[in-house]
Amino acid sequence: MTLIDGKAISEQVKQEIAAEVADIVARGGKRPHLAAILVGHDGGSETYVAAKVKACEVCGFKSSLIRYEADVTEEELLAKVRELNEDADVDGFIVQLPLPKHISEQKVIETIDYRKDVDGFHPINVGRMSIGLPCYVSATPNGILELLKRYEIETSGKKCVVLGRSNIVGKPMAALMMQKAYPGDATVTVCHSRSKDLVKECQEADIIIAALGQPNFVKAEMVKEGAVVIDVGTTRVPDATKKSGFKLTGDVKFDEVAPKCSFITPVPGGVGPMTIVSLMKNTLLAGKKAIYQ
Repeated sequence: MTLIDGKAISEQVKQEIAAEVADIVARGGKRPHLAAILVGHDGGSETYVAAKVKACEVCGFKSSLIRYEADVTEEELLAKVRELNEDADVDGFIVQLPLPKHISEQKVIETIDYRKDVDGFHPINVGRMSIGLPCYVSATPNGILELLKRYEIETSGKKCVVLGRSNIVGKPMAALMMQKAYPGDATVTVCHSRSKDLVKECQEADIIIAALGQPNFVKAEMVKEGAVVIDVGTTRVPDATKKSGFKLTGDVKFDEVAPKCSFITPVPGGVGPMTIVSLMKNTLLAGKKAIYQ
């Protein structure tokens, strides 16, 4: 069993980006600039945004953090999005989700200029991805592809089961795993809360990508010997022994599933660090105007 070390790979990718940025700046080019909008004080969002700002430093990017209280109006937030769309110095920006209930996430996503949408959530980027055109691929699926690539995990002709059908992970992941490329060329089944034979589907899978947000959902009897298991889940489960009072738990019951796998990602330290590094890769592409002029 090989443990997929997302932390080590993410560090490696950040160093590669930093070297490229140093080269761009040395040649008189513009330092890439990522902006982030954070609304309210959600614990998970705070942690993620802090990690993104830190990653920008490592990669040599300029970064800006724009904060609003949870009672910000939708119109005020949309006005800021439009302002960032027009700001020539900002190459890419993100609005950290989830947003307070009174703000339409979809409206915010659609207001972002797709050429600066480094999260890859805008319908234009999603649409381009689904038909195989160059675009900003959403961060988590992109990070998973990077792990499969760096560990040289065979995907062609393999049976891949994606657990979950969210717009952020499940759907794009399924599309990417069947693209005519590596990683890809897999036979993909998407399972979700309404699936009938979910256990049977998993038992036949060469690759399982679990993105349900249900702690310890995937158990040993659902996994065949030699399978590759990618665990996207990160749920905060109360744990009195931890200083924070919780521990991050994946969708896979790691201790019992790991011995059966050829490759598996841990939680934390697997997919999570790669999500942030994918955002950095998209920001570099935006800075270089590599996809959109």
